[in-house]
Amino acid sequence: MTWQEHIPEDLPALYEIHDYRHAAAILATEFAAQFGEICEALRAFCIRRQDVLTGGGNESNIPKRMSGLLRGLGWNEGKLTARLLVDDREIRHDTHKVDYLKGRVAFDLEWNSKDQTFDRDLFAFRTFHEFDKISVGVLVTRSNELDPWFKSLGREISRKYGASTTHMGKLLPRLEAGRSGGCPILVFGITTALLENSDD
Repeated sequence: MTWQEHIPEDLPALYEIHDYRHAAAILATEFAAQFGEICEALRAFCIRRQDVLTGGGNESNIPKRMSGLLRGLGWNEGKLTARLLVDDREIRHDTHKVDYLKGRVAFDLEWNSKDQTFDRDLFAFRTFHEFDKISVGVLVTRSNELDPWFKSLGREISRKYGASTTHMGKLLPRLEAGRSGGCPILVFGITTALLENSDD
């Protein structure tokens, strides 16, 4: 059975999808309830042209929309604190966070941050997994299929959503290089199919 057989058939028409370490199979068979909620949120999610044209400060309306969908289903921030002790003396104290956690499934959305944010996300997924706090992670970002649409909105928008921000082209090489360690990760890339019809 291929990983595509574990994905609801409507989602590949909306998202660019990549599977690492059998994440889709794990989600579909071991965490069907959480996966169903994620798929529900992914179907309800959309992009509005005005959200891209309007500055959002620290967080634009696009990640806020996904947050509203998931928080309403009981997905909350997860935090892991790890302390390294040597002879009862604390050498290091690290805190790792994931934006959304439910049971043993972690979820994160990176719409338009600096691309180094992926390193933080993947390290957090990896650490949560190594300490047996999660079994699988889901990461959503922009597909590079959106790039021509950004260019059509003008030079300023194209620059804002440029090469050094979070998008599939920056994420996949990190995953191929093993930055997530042994943590299974399912990736969804937001495509033009998610543009709201009345405002695209």
